[in-house]
Amino acid sequence: MKLSDIDLNLFVVFNAIYTEGNLTRAGEIIGITQPAVSNSLSRLRSLFDDPLFVRTADGMIPTPVAQNIIGSIRQGLELFRSSVQESEQFDPKLSDKRFRISMSDLQQAVYLPNLVKSMKHYAPNTAAECYQVRRRDLNIELASGNLDLAFDVALTPDPQIKQVQLKSIPQVCAVRKDHPLIKDQLSLEHYLALEHLHISSRRGGLGIVDLALGKMGEKRKIAIRTQHYMCAPQLIAGSNLAVTVPLNFATFLKNVVPVKFLPLPFDVQELQTHLYWHESTDKDQANQWLRKIIIQQGSDSATPTE
Repeated sequence: MKLSDIDLNLFVVFNAIYTEGNLTRAGEIIGITQPAVSNSLSRLRSLFDDPLFVRTADGMIPTPVAQNIIGSIRQGLELFRSSVQESEQFDPKLSDKRFRISMSDLQQAVYLPNLVKSMKHYAPNTAAECYQVRRRDLNIELASGNLDLAFDVALTPDPQIKQVQLKSIPQVCAVRKDHPLIKDQLSLEHYLALEHLHISSRRGGLGIVDLALGKMGEKRKIAIRTQHYMCAPQLIAGSNLAVTVPLNFATFLKNVVPVKFLPLPFDVQELQTHLYWHESTDKDQANQWLRKIIIQQGSDSATPTE
């Protein structure tokens, strides 16, 4: 059989099915319909004279033949990707690329101002679209190319998703500047006496502050629960509410409204933010350039992990 007789796109489909174990998700990643994936799988089965994947209750399970060839196929696809990306020279001063980044409203408030400043200085014609993608959809969006980068907490490792941990940020308590109860120090007694604003993307459940207090046998009073950080400035400045937030967001608050923030009188896990990208863009010059800027602006360890 001649290589020229083989549709190389079939190997892209093979890799997607092997990775996802599901024909529909494989199609979403590479941007084709489920029937098209099924058709490609039929052609692959004919090409290798093997079922390649067996449908089970746990998904599409690869046969021994599929397991034997996946390594070589992935190496070949990576060589193709690298060749294409290396041929696409990225000049920040001339590029008009539009970057797509998944960020929560907290991450936009904390990271976006400096990021935009750097982009406008070094790459004035580039643009950015920032929105939050649901966590369960991140891998598909990165793999399909709909996203260039994503900010999020530590997630379950995926062999095709690369990441680097940005700087860990301590938590502090913020209240309005003339709060009647809180002066220049914050005791545990005062903290527990406050009414709190709790910010979480989830509709229910405890936060890391409540878990830390629970280990001490204590509980705070949550008066307001919301999913969005950007309502915090006016809520805190116009009431006696307190909010526990990362230090860099507390600094943002202080620059917007008259608030003050103090160290917590108990130990709480620091906020850990990770930057994610798909392995197919690891050597992409534009993606590398933007990652470098973000990592330089706030990273404890710039060693990527898989």
